[in-house]
Amino acid sequence: MFELLVYLLCFFTSATCAWLLLSSYRRQGQPLLLWSAFCFCLLALNSGLVFVDIILLPHVSLLSLRLATNLVAVGVLLYGFVWESE
Repeated sequence: MFELLVYLLCFFTSATCAWLLLSSYRRQGQPLLLWSAFCFCLLALNSGLVFVDIILLPHVSLLSLRLATNLVAVGVLLYGFVWESE
């Protein structure tokens, strides 16, 4: 039961960060906010996959999909940092 709460809180925290970054991007128009929002959207997706993997489908391993989602999320943020530094 405690694990369920932790996984859901991680998902909602990432989703809230993504929503706040997107709303800030709409107000200010800074591209780095958009890249950060994309990263947190992918991190929220990853948290959802952790929930599905461990709680809903414990007999199915989604580890490779979770790792790929994390890699893409960090890659998006890194790309945004490099792109905006020019």
